[in-house]
Amino acid sequence: MTRRRVPGQRAIIDRRALTERISALASGDDDNRQAIVTALREALDAGREELARRLLEKPSAGHDCVAGHAFLIDQLLRVIHDYVTAHVYPVPNRTAAERLAVVAVGGYGRAEMAPHSDVDIAFVTPMKRAPWCEQVIEAMLYLLWDLGLKVGHSSRTIADTMRMAKEDLTIRTALLEGRLVWGDQELYEELRARFWQEVVKGTERQFLTQKLEERNQRHKRMGDSRYVVEPNVKDGKGGLRDLQTLYWIGKNQHRVETAADLVDVGLFTQTEYRSFRRAEGFLLAVRCHMHVITDRAEDRLTFDLQRQVAERMNFADRPGKSAVERFMQFYFLQAKRVGSLTGVFLSHLEEETTRAKVRTGFFAGWSPKSRDLKGYVISGGRIRAPSDDWFEKDPVRLIEIFQLAEAEGVEVHPETMRLADRDSRLIKSKVRKDPRANALFIELLSGRNDPETALRWMNEAGVFGRFVPDFGRVNAQMQFDMYHHYTVDEHTIRAIGLLSETERGLLEKDHPRNTREIHKVASRRAIYVAVLLHDIAKGRGGDHSVLGAEVARELCPRFGLDQKETDLVAWLVLQHLLMSSTAQKRDLTDPKTIEDFVAEVQTLERLRNLAILTAVDIRAVGPGTWNSWKGQLLGELYDAAKERLRLGHKRRGRAERVDAKKAVTAEALGEKAYLVEQAGELLSDAYWIAEPEDIIAKNLIQYEEARRIEDHLSIHCEVDEERGASLVSVIAPDHPGLFYRMAGGIHLAGANIIDARIHTAMNGYAVDNFLVQDLNAQPFREDTQIRRLKEGIRKALQGEGELVPKLAARPLSHLRAKAFEVAPSVNFDNSASNHFTVVEVTARDRPALLNRLAHALYKANLIVQSAHITAYGESAADTFYITDLTGSKIKTPERLAEIEAALLEAASDRKQRQLESA
Repeated sequence: MTRRRVPGQRAIIDRRALTERISALASGDDDNRQAIVTALREALDAGREELARRLLEKPSAGHDCVAGHAFLIDQLLRVIHDYVTAHVYPVPNRTAAERLAVVAVGGYGRAEMAPHSDVDIAFVTPMKRAPWCEQVIEAMLYLLWDLGLKVGHSSRTIADTMRMAKEDLTIRTALLEGRLVWGDQELYEELRARFWQEVVKGTERQFLTQKLEERNQRHKRMGDSRYVVEPNVKDGKGGLRDLQTLYWIGKNQHRVETAADLVDVGLFTQTEYRSFRRAEGFLLAVRCHMHVITDRAEDRLTFDLQRQVAERMNFADRPGKSAVERFMQFYFLQAKRVGSLTGVFLSHLEEETTRAKVRTGFFAGWSPKSRDLKGYVISGGRIRAPSDDWFEKDPVRLIEIFQLAEAEGVEVHPETMRLADRDSRLIKSKVRKDPRANALFIELLSGRNDPETALRWMNEAGVFGRFVPDFGRVNAQMQFDMYHHYTVDEHTIRAIGLLSETERGLLEKDHPRNTREIHKVASRRAIYVAVLLHDIAKGRGGDHSVLGAEVARELCPRFGLDQKETDLVAWLVLQHLLMSSTAQKRDLTDPKTIEDFVAEVQTLERLRNLAILTAVDIRAVGPGTWNSWKGQLLGELYDAAKERLRLGHKRRGRAERVDAKKAVTAEALGEKAYLVEQAGELLSDAYWIAEPEDIIAKNLIQYEEARRIEDHLSIHCEVDEERGASLVSVIAPDHPGLFYRMAGGIHLAGANIIDARIHTAMNGYAVDNFLVQDLNAQPFREDTQIRRLKEGIRKALQGEGELVPKLAARPLSHLRAKAFEVAPSVNFDNSASNHFTVVEVTARDRPALLNRLAHALYKANLIVQSAHITAYGESAADTFYITDLTGSKIKTPERLAEIEAALLEAASDRKQRQLESA
């Protein structure tokens, strides 16, 4: 935003030489228009190549790059203008109406252009356009379009421009940055004078309000967080547009010409301005690299671009952190800085406006009453430090200010945020060890009002990371995958907020069990500290759960937690993934699953805390990550584990459990209760234990129907609101390959399988139940969807067409997954179940995956008893409970190695990638 002199200008474009070349072409007798366009295009291409070369040499020189591109366009416009006015439409003696000013507006007016930015121009004429002006403008535009430039243009008189600027905020903003490129200087000066006098004067506050509202709406469209993992560099929160908004407001209020002038008018300190320039320069460089890589105006920093930009900007791998993660961490630190600068800037403007506002009438001489709290001043819903050296006198106050803000339900004044940011360096070892500081921090962390917001302020001010250096290490750290939506620090702060909302009863609808149980925990502060520390060791090059438990053992005593609380927090951090992994990847009807889980959990207190931590952790990953199916799985695991922990054994043996289920099912069936004896006897105890009573009742009615119809194939689909999915039950004569064909048919219908239970009755009928969702993790509700689902399964089972080619041809639901390498892996566990071998396959998620894995198991002569499918963004973890054809576990190393090889081949996405790139 500061005007820069572009170095090495003639190496970018030599205007004199280009003008001479075009004049020579224009002076010939022939129509040389095409040759002139070629000369201009060659100059444009050469200039872009030179600037791209410079960007590679100095990959962080964002200001130089954008100024260079603006200079290149300036020179081309001047050459084009002179060519058109001298050779195409020459007028020896122009009238007063035959005057034209070519004005750069918007980003181009700021002399700030990325390689493929729009060329925003205003053609200004003194009065109703003369034919000559229209001809010149049209000729210039055709030449610019022939060069392949995207031109945003307007052609207006000064009077029209003033009228439209008053009515349209976008036009007013663009003119605010107007700059004469070429043409009539006097006309331009008149435009500027009238703009400031007629449009700006007296409307400064209105403009401020409108721009801030425009910014808020833009943030909402972009996700309303500066920590989204695929940020928009231009329009996202903490992006270039936020910096530009500050400049626009400052220029409109104070008529500053450059961003540096914001220091002179007191809106920034010199240090803040340097920070402004660093953030702006980095973001501009990133945007320029994106334009060069994609060869288009691309502003969204997608996963595939992140790798390439990181490489071009010379970020390297470090232990525990890849180059792309280091690059994105630096990116988010700049975005965070933009947020801090915005707060400071707006607080100054607010104070200016408040001072300028004269109260009249009844309120004359009245000002809002302030009150004192422990030396701080609370006024207008904000708390502020009373003096510039307040934190220097006692650095513990840097913790206290945020604790008081949370307890009192007030905001921290932006000016005090500025002081806290400046003085955060005062937090050293002595402050970290101070018992009072730690007590205040724990009081804030477990606050009863809104700890999330206060902790976010604390993080924005740089105090959080200084006081808890381990947290500082994950500050702005992204997780380079499609599962996590936020940086580690943002995810953690959101999780703390969700924990607080759970405790306050705000999430009772989704988490009724946790809302009850959180009030029974032995230590509130222990669960809050566990949520704070659960991801604290990410990016350290090892198992973050193990390393995090070690961090917890160091930090908890410092925070003032006793030994019992420390042990609990360390265990929770160590095992914070245990419950979600067990619930989503294991068969909860298998008694061994519950036995193993309870053996690790050991106490009801641990179970209660782990359940709460698991729910807030999943939910804080991002929008849509939590759903009722996950809630049901976690609830089933919790209830089963709680029963075992309270009673010390299973309440009922296998036979008793089967009899109890039969009794409940018979009652639910009413007049069809005879089916429990008639059809139910054909189903093994494993079926009765595995399936819920409501599904069993439906299966038995459906089985009776299947026996009656000609092909004995019955497909039933219905929405299961409680489980957040659609239930698909298929009953048919069993035959080899039934499961993999069903899986293929379901996916061809556009559904994702999230759970599958496969059973075979004693008379050879297959009874298979699937829970499926659409690509948005919602049940299939529409009649057309359900019809398509049934048709897909029927065609697959009847062998109509080859499944694999059709599946591979389906587009991947996450096209962004192509940016990731997911090495397939296969793990066997013969101790997780008493009756089955459990095999877990992890691979890149794609349409044909489940079908191919099931097909590989079928070809290996294995029987799948149940399947559990879990998606983590770009990767999928599919777990199968299997036996051989005799119903036995697979134990011999040779056989396991053979199965592993077959599954790895099926999990490989080599063919899929070939199809995608074809």
